[in-house]
Amino acid sequence: MRGRIVRLLAVTLLVVTACSPADTTDRQSDVAAEEIEHVELPQVAAGPREDGPSALDNMRDQRLPRPLLDPDKIMSGGPPPDGIPPIDEPRFSRARTVGWLADTEPLLSLTVGGETRGYPLQIMTWHEIVNDTVGGVPVAVTYCPLCNSGVAFERRAATRVLSFGTSGRLYADNLVMYDQQTESLWPQLTGQAALGVVTGTTLRAIPMGTVAWRDFRTANPEAWVLTRDTGHDRPYGRNPYAGYDDPSGELLFELPTKDARLPVKERVVGVARGRDAVAVVRSAIARTGVLEVAAEGKDLIVWHRPGQASALDDERIVRGRDVGTVAVFDPVVNGRRLHFIAAGNGFRDRETGSQWNVLGQATTGLLKGQRLVPHQHLDTFWFAWVAFHPETRVIG
Repeated sequence: MRGRIVRLLAVTLLVVTACSPADTTDRQSDVAAEEIEHVELPQVAAGPREDGPSALDNMRDQRLPRPLLDPDKIMSGGPPPDGIPPIDEPRFSRARTVGWLADTEPLLSLTVGGETRGYPLQIMTWHEIVNDTVGGVPVAVTYCPLCNSGVAFERRAATRVLSFGTSGRLYADNLVMYDQQTESLWPQLTGQAALGVVTGTTLRAIPMGTVAWRDFRTANPEAWVLTRDTGHDRPYGRNPYAGYDDPSGELLFELPTKDARLPVKERVVGVARGRDAVAVVRSAIARTGVLEVAAEGKDLIVWHRPGQASALDDERIVRGRDVGTVAVFDPVVNGRRLHFIAAGNGFRDRETGSQWNVLGQATTGLLKGQRLVPHQHLDTFWFAWVAFHPETRVIG
């Protein structure tokens, strides 16, 4: 089934005011004047809006089930519901045709049913949620700038196909989504409805990583990439949270719990399995490139490769400092446990000498063409991880 194609003439934008000389070299503004296809891909239709009590309107409505979170700890973030508008009709271009992303710019990489798509953070920062269908599965691709957390969910839940918007509220400085069918409230980092008609329902999380554009494009030249043709006028490429990821910086709101084991904005890679939760300090992985961890008896590998800019550092994302790319995988291929070291621009397994990229694809050697199975993880700040996993272990 072919999507509807909208042909747009991309032109180079030159904004004289508010642009420094360095800005004029920014890839954000450096778009060749050429015809680019922006494609609306087939989508699974979401369910209709339903009548009934709304947690979005009244978190304390007595007709609703008992909430899982204290409404007094769910704070207004400032904007009203959908004041940060979700993208409900995403449009895409092939990765090989995209000329407006710099090599080090971050984007979310999602693979479902053998299909891979990319969602640049320069767009996600301004919208936070994309309701999409990938590999035939309805998904919500979400990003919370205040937690630096990208999470993907299947939208089939509670006998419905849901679609999501931004509620304008926060819990532990984390995005609180609402579903457009029942208007229940869902903290992003749990994927569980905490208040509303479907309280207690949990969305199935789908592994998704934040990678540098160069790595994504090299590995997936034919993948679809979300375009800036969103139907909204936003300064894509600018970061409204400049300096926010300073480890010693302040949060916007008081946290429901505090844990002084790490600075609140220390970057960690969080992995949870059953009752076991592990927070790996990102700087510890960066020193070695590879770290082996175990969560509830499951062996996992955590990788780090330099070359990805922070989306929350400079006012221009393209100028953000290098924080690198991390990934978490099951190290077993065809029943064989592999052990890895950082090598060249990627990684090498000791057993066969095959070379692997940061997306878990073997690019040379006996295992060329094989893929490691990604494991669900959160690349986020310490305060966000520990707020939802207070018993977490810390590595590094």
